[in-house]
Parts: sequence; structure tokens; C-alpha cells
Amino acid sequence: MPWITEQAPTISWPRLEQLTAAVLTEARRRLCARPRRVLLLPPDITRMHSGCGRITEWLYNALAAEAEVHVIPTLGQHVPHTPEQNRLMFGSIPESQIHVHDWRDGCVHVGDIPAALVRETSHAAADWDVPVWLNRQLMEEPWDLVINIGHVVPHEVLGFANHNKNYFIGLGGKETICTSHMMAASCGIENNLGSLITPVRACFNWAEEQFLGRLPDLYVQVVLARDAAGELVHTGFHAGDDLETYLAAARQSREENITTFDEPLAKIVCVMQGDEFHSTWVANKAVYRTRMALADGGELLILAPGLARFGEQEDVDRLIRKYGYVPSKRVLELYKQHADLQDLAHGAAHLMHGTSEDRFRITYAPGHLTRAEIEQVNFAYADLAAMWARYEPDRRREGWNTTADGERFYFIATPSAGLWSTRAKLLGRVAS
Repeated sequence: MPWITEQAPTISWPRLEQLTAAVLTEARRRLCARPRRVLLLPPDITRMHSGCGRITEWLYNALAAEAEVHVIPTLGQHVPHTPEQNRLMFGSIPESQIHVHDWRDGCVHVGDIPAALVRETSHAAADWDVPVWLNRQLMEEPWDLVINIGHVVPHEVLGFANHNKNYFIGLGGKETICTSHMMAASCGIENNLGSLITPVRACFNWAEEQFLGRLPDLYVQVVLARDAAGELVHTGFHAGDDLETYLAAARQSREENITTFDEPLAKIVCVMQGDEFHSTWVANKAVYRTRMALADGGELLILAPGLARFGEQEDVDRLIRKYGYVPSKRVLELYKQHADLQDLAHGAAHLMHGTSEDRFRITYAPGHLTRAEIEQVNFAYADLAAMWARYEPDRRREGWNTTADGERFYFIATPSAGLWSTRAKLLGRVAS
């Protein structure tokens, strides 16, 4: 069970700071009375709106007087932070104590998730070993205390984000990220979204027991939701060292972060914030989180003022530009034929997650990509200034809105913070 759990319509910043202090008191009692070397594992800047950066800063400042404290943002294969982004995310934490995760050359092999387990959990959708490569600093340096800080929200690979995702994706190596993402894509993105335990999550739970059981670690999990004024606020705080800590947060997120409709929607307009989302690799959360709500023949318009590339890494960017977002069946055909897709299997999985399957239209209004670039990857293009003027996102509240000339649309200000679906598409899965 979670050591500390609190749910409320709004949890204020001062109350969050009190809860964070209580976590340290409990960690000292249960895990290490006098920690000398501490590792903090927060999300990267693509989760900036979660407030986890501020919680990380509180933890650092509380521990730094008595221990050597290090921070590794759980980047996965995302672009490393600049010093300016670290200051924006983590405030006063010294740059010297914030380390970059190197998913290609900075990991060690700790074992394998066997193909038999992958096959069993995925119902034979996948049948390969998942090699487990994890951050060298995590695995080889001595730690008295490891604290994972994260935002639990619906997720396309793991059903809900965070918990041991911090390890196996956030601090994972290339082989782990590639094989697990391809496993998730093979199971089907719409079978993953909103499920408490997806096939990949089940495999990661097994791997955590097998390979990380000796780590003196704990999880701090937050949940956010919209308040009556439409503002994104903290509503949940769950801390502990077991699977139930994740499940408590995920159940709350399932109740508060999933919006359901009786009928599919013809038009959704959403914003991917310019200071967080610079690639379609992360901005496509708008596609993932709304796809189950969109009607056949409908349109998703994504206003993305920070969009400047497709992949987080140059080779993945080239891959996306080469093959584009095409239906999953076609991606699988290409995957069998082309070595570059096999080498970057997480890129192939991303193409499968980001396609509309030719069922609805995806239109991007980017800040820094051209019409030719957007259309090259099989999305439709719209001019950002024109769309901003037409849909006026700065003055919209989430929900149904109407333009000056009478076009009705559903507006979502932060699609990365939830999941939108028809009830029919969620039936039988959110109870998992």
C-alpha cells in the first residue's frame, strides 16, 4: 500500500511541499535513516506542466545539507535539456548535479525479459526477448536512496505513465526502448490507452522484481485534473515503494483524466505548448490521446507553435521523414523489409502510434516546419497564425466551442494531460 496518499479537488503548492517533506520522513524511517548518496529521477521537460520539477527541487534542497544528491531527468531517447531548460524545470538545483541520460552509450545490460513472458502477456502479439539495458550511473554507483518523481496520466505504451517507466523507458537503453515500444505497438495503441496493466507494464513489473529488487527506492506519483475554472491543478499525491502506489494513482487518473462521449467527435482542436513540445515524437500525444474520440472522417487540428522537427534524435527524424505516418499494416510490411526500421524499432512503433489509420484527418499548424515538410510525413498542413486567429485558443475553455462563423469544435488545451474517448471504445478495458 502507499505510505502516503492524498486526494482532493485541489492540492495547493504549500500542501504539496508538506507532503513531500512527509515522504522524506517516511523514507528515512523505512529505507535509510541517514542517506549519504541520493538519486532523484524526475521526468523531463515534456512533463513540465506536472509540477514534478518543483517537487524535485524541494527534495534536493531538503537532502543536500546532509547528503550528496544527484538528479537524472528520465529522458529516454528525448533530447537532453539545455542549462536554461534545467533552470526552468528544476529551479535552483546546481547544473553540476544534473546528469544526462545517454540511451545509446550510457547503459549496461542487466538481463532479459524472456520471449515466453512477452508472448504470454501480449497474447502472442509479440514473441521476442526484451533486453534490459539501464543507465550505468543508476546500476553501478552506490545509492542509499532513489526517489522516482512522476505524473500518472493515460499513456500509449504503458496504459498510464510513470512508476517503473522511469527506469525501463526513462533510463532505458536503445534495445529496451526499441523492443518494448514495438511490443506495445503490436498489441495496438487503443488496447493500451487507459488500461491499468498493459502487456508492457506487466513485463516491466516482472523486470523490476528480477533486476531492481535491491535498490532502496520509492515512488512519488502526482495526479492532475481540471478544476471548475478549467485550470490544471494537482488532485492526487501518492508515495510508496510498491505496485499499489502506482495502481492507486492510476485508478485516480482513470477517474479524473478520461473524458468519455456517447458519440464520436467530428472536430477537435488542441494546443501543444511551445515551450514543451518541439517534435512530433512528443507532440503526437495529441493524436494518441484523442484518437478514440474522433469520428470516422473527422479532423484533429493541432496548434503547435514550438514544432521544429519530427524525431527527438536525428536518425529518428530522418526515419519519420522517409516513411511518414502511414497505416500500421503498411508500417509492419516496411518493417520486415528495411534494416533502418528494424534498427530503430521504437521509430517504427511511433509511426504506428501516430497514424490515423486513414480513419480521420490529422492537421498540424506548426511554428517552424514548412507545408512541404508536414505533408511529406502524410499530415495535412495549416498556417499557425491563421488557425490561431480563427480558433482563439487563448480565450477558449476545454469543451465545445463555436467560431465566429459558426463552426463547432471541441477544444482541448493540454491533450498530454488526459485521454478522450467514446464510451464504446473504452468498454471492457478501463476496468482492467
